[in-house]
Amino acid sequence: MNRNEKFVITINRELGSGGRTVGRMLAEKLDVPFYDKALIKALEDKYKLSVEEIERLKGQSNSWWANFKRVVGLGHSVNPNNFVNQDDDEPETLTTDMIFKAEKEILLGMAHDESCVIAGRSGFFVLKSHPNHVSILIQAPMESRIKRVMRRQNKTEEEAKKSIKEVDKMREEYVKNYAHTSRYDTRNYDLVINMDGKTEAEAVDLILKYIG
Repeated sequence: MNRNEKFVITINRELGSGGRTVGRMLAEKLDVPFYDKALIKALEDKYKLSVEEIERLKGQSNSWWANFKRVVGLGHSVNPNNFVNQDDDEPETLTTDMIFKAEKEILLGMAHDESCVIAGRSGFFVLKSHPNHVSILIQAPMESRIKRVMRRQNKTEEEAKKSIKEVDKMREEYVKNYAHTSRYDTRNYDLVINMDGKTEAEAVDLILKYIG
């Protein structure tokens, strides 16, 4: 990856792996925006973003994403909590075909207009043809995932196990439905990190060493 040109790093992660935190910390280290499903979903909900609206914005400017950010007041340091109160590992729901198309255009717009780190939302697939893209998968042992979900979502062990099972299933179905592949297929990624015995900071260091 050439850090002197526009780049995009996509992070796919397992629930409870700490992948979202890794992505946020990585973006801070690289001094680029961090985008995740919380922000993207909030933009859709708050601004009723549709494929048609995206096409209208694109018709006004070659840099429609930059224009859209100015319109809605997004600065360089994007905090999704400004738009939606969402837990770090909150389960997600599947989207409709139209919403996926809108999300795809959002992701392409982000990557076209600026360097950034994107967590989730099938970014690894949508941006696979980007010339300066690194795709990362963050995994963790089930035991540590359960403990993290218990701690962060104030759940019992059984509740945490249930949440992980449900979210794993939803995310896999989402990827299979729209990307026609498995999110667990390591061939989809440039780098796979198992968080077993690693802190988020150590994972960030591994990524920084990989991208050079």
